[in-house]
Amino acid sequence: MTDSKKLSQERYSQLTEGYVKSETHAKGYDLDRLFELADPQPEWSVLDVATGGGHTALKIAPAVKQMTVTDLTPEMLAAAEAHLTEKGITNAVYRVADAENLPLEDNTFDLVTCRIAPHHFPDAFKFVQECERVLQPGGVLIVQDHVLPDDEDAARYVDAFEKLRDPSHHRAFAEYEWRGIFLDAGLVIDHTEQLTKRHPFIQWAQRQNCSPKTITRLTVLLKQAPAPAAEWMEAHAIGTKDASFVNHHIIIKGHKPA
Repeated sequence: MTDSKKLSQERYSQLTEGYVKSETHAKGYDLDRLFELADPQPEWSVLDVATGGGHTALKIAPAVKQMTVTDLTPEMLAAAEAHLTEKGITNAVYRVADAENLPLEDNTFDLVTCRIAPHHFPDAFKFVQECERVLQPGGVLIVQDHVLPDDEDAARYVDAFEKLRDPSHHRAFAEYEWRGIFLDAGLVIDHTEQLTKRHPFIQWAQRQNCSPKTITRLTVLLKQAPAPAAEWMEAHAIGTKDASFVNHHIIIKGHKPA
């Protein structure tokens, strides 16, 4: 296992409760939209990769025949299983799995989902290749994740801001990069869209157990952001308890050719 994956496991084994209870992960327009685009069917077998708190799996499981729920971090997966079980989900199986090396058979799933996780993966292309492999012909992959501006300097600034808050953040991508990843993996792109999510800054930082020193450094990055990055993050009330900012997400849907 790579050092970055070990770091991700180490950090998220200590952050399970925060992500199970996270409002930004548990609900919202973006999760509803992902479900709408997925259009899950009663006979489907579905895989949720890097489930985190299990919110995507919880949304989809009642609509399908079987849900396979995976995460790299055993403690996070156990928390997701407890959460789904408490909510009455009985058609799910749970497996510790590396998103880049899924321990699953070829041509198995009708739908694969992955929400707000690929920015942690050292090799996002390998992850999408693995999703393509385990999908049945005609099967659908839907990914939601942070998306960066096309402007390269602004993209690197925003990505550095995210990585300071969470050192296990590897890299986010611009939309044109996500499109290239899907196409290079052999998928047909059916839909892309972007949306924004406004985050209370202190709550966002504390979910990753940021120290006061790190919060100060993050605040400075918001204050000193060059114009293209500042326009992207739309910070408000910086340096106050009401501080907030925006990050952008992409939802990209593709299918494996039949």
